[in-house]
Amino acid sequence: MLTIHTADEVRTVWGSGEPVAGGAVAVDGGRVAAVGPLAELTERFPGARVRRWPGGVLGPARVYDGPLPDAPTPRERIHAVLKRGAVAVLEEYAGTAELRAAAARNDVLVVPHPRPTAITENGRADLAVLDDGGDCIATVCAGRLVHRRR
Repeated sequence: MLTIHTADEVRTVWGSGEPVAGGAVAVDGGRVAAVGPLAELTERFPGARVRRWPGGVLGPARVYDGPLPDAPTPRERIHAVLKRGAVAVLEEYAGTAELRAAAARNDVLVVPHPRPTAITENGRADLAVLDDGGDCIATVCAGRLVHRRR
């Protein structure tokens, strides 16, 4: 199902460039179908579900660049990363087979080093919605909503 995500502000890259005015991101499966103004995307994809994230800034999901949070199980450690708006972890911190398996089951990438993230058409649909303090409201990993703060 095609879903259009929108928030008070949409950025394709964190920390640089202007936000997309009236912006939104269309997600089809695990890929970004389009980025642009919400009005344009709802016209282009008339049957799409629109998910509005009030009070937040929508941008690319993060790479978690430190030791994984403590939790009782590898699955819970990966979920703790997702709750922080990250969909990738550094391989140096995912050194066990159990952690790598938990990451793979959740479509969390294991990467060799920190890297910039961006929302691009046809790119993997990894999104994070952050509040004014930088805390995560929602995380979309490979097109699936995997965390939503209540």
